[in-house]
Amino acid sequence: MSITSDELNFLVYRYLHESGFRHAAYTFGCESLVAKSNINGAKIAPGELVNLVQKGMMYTDLERSVADDGTDVETESFSLLRSSADGKLAKRARPDEQPEAPVTETADSSTSATSPAEPPPASAPVIQEETPEDQVTTLAGHTSEVFICAWSPTSLQLASGSGDSTARIWQVPEGPCGKAQACQLPDPVVLQHFSGDKEKSKDVTTLDWNHDGSALATGSYDGQARVWSSGGELTCTLTKHKGPIFSLKWNRTGQYLLSGSVDKTAVIWETATGAVKQEFAFHKEPTLDVDWRDDDSFASCSTDRMIYVCKLGQSNYLKCFQGHRDEVNAIKWDPSGQLLASCSDDYTAKVWSMKQDNCVQDLREHSKEIYTIKWSPTGPGSNNPAANLVLASASFDSTIRVWDPETGKSCHVLDKHSDPVYSVAFSSDGQYLASGSFDRCLHIWSVKDGSLIKTYRGNGGIFEVCWNSQGTKVAACFANHIVSVIDVRM
Repeated sequence: MSITSDELNFLVYRYLHESGFRHAAYTFGCESLVAKSNINGAKIAPGELVNLVQKGMMYTDLERSVADDGTDVETESFSLLRSSADGKLAKRARPDEQPEAPVTETADSSTSATSPAEPPPASAPVIQEETPEDQVTTLAGHTSEVFICAWSPTSLQLASGSGDSTARIWQVPEGPCGKAQACQLPDPVVLQHFSGDKEKSKDVTTLDWNHDGSALATGSYDGQARVWSSGGELTCTLTKHKGPIFSLKWNRTGQYLLSGSVDKTAVIWETATGAVKQEFAFHKEPTLDVDWRDDDSFASCSTDRMIYVCKLGQSNYLKCFQGHRDEVNAIKWDPSGQLLASCSDDYTAKVWSMKQDNCVQDLREHSKEIYTIKWSPTGPGSNNPAANLVLASASFDSTIRVWDPETGKSCHVLDKHSDPVYSVAFSSDGQYLASGSFDRCLHIWSVKDGSLIKTYRGNGGIFEVCWNSQGTKVAACFANHIVSVIDVRM
């Protein structure tokens, strides 16, 4: 039994992708040439590297518990965090010379390893309603992790993008979700993302519907953007980028499409012709996110820690925001287009204004990287102008924080997840917030008081959550190849 270097490299590449380290996965994939290996990724189960490491630890633990003469030896459970030399010394120690138990320092200096202090019991989440499996519509068909999903703004069409080189358009029926509804589902429209030579393993990394739901744009690891009709017909292929596309957004009129790529550029495309309207090459490292401010100006962020605000027709940028100390993962304009939020691997989120160079608010209460941020659809410029504007940030510290952008204060800390949170989404009225984590839980929260209202526990880590336009259904895409839809009727 053996494992080749190509197989190991592919497992590491998949682990990085499944853990959300897409930029590290891209770099590692390029250097290790995983795309040129003959490995069929669809046949490798999610979490396979971790599974192999766990089995190796079990074998090592068993090996340590047996002496050379075959007799059992009492040892502590094996840990990767403890030196293997410690285990060898413990096995060789004579019965009358057992190693001295290490002292565990705590706030109470009298506590030692001979009578370890028990950790406080984890507080059980207070859940008002847990969604059972028979009330969930399961959309099955993808053969790899599902990274992204988005509802049409005008119908119950749901688009999903996966590592299996496809996007799919599902027609979710009206009425309550559940197993009965799943039986009535028509087959999804499958959007193939093979290259010209039919090369596979080109993940669909991003997708976005236009304003009236008549067209869907998808971005892929092959560096191409594609535009499809709502019925699944490929209407245009946009080829300019020289690296994976991580962000793709329609403007509000549907006239232009904006893309950001690992090749360090952002491009505005004219959707009627598929022509490049303008290319922007200010970043020195991969472009991670782009977001329209209005119909012809936008912001972009990068691993170079910079944020640029640019305008169609102008050769130089309008504004350059700098202040983050690590790569900037996501940016979002508020509904009025006056405030720009950003989040970073430096554990901070920041709020910027076009009226000044320095950030308006520096939000520093997270203890790990912040993966994404979302503004509520409330306040000036929104359909809910009377409601207060808030900002939500999701972090690898397993929490979501809801912020008041005027004061910079944290209104609520939503702390019922136990693993990194990859996605948050507000309902259309701004009253509820959905969150998805690698702890397999989809949570629905009240924005007003921060209480947990509803939860659904799936069978894989969650990459993305999204609400339909009516605010009655939430979809979540999972690492176990599934998209799940639940009802949220308050």
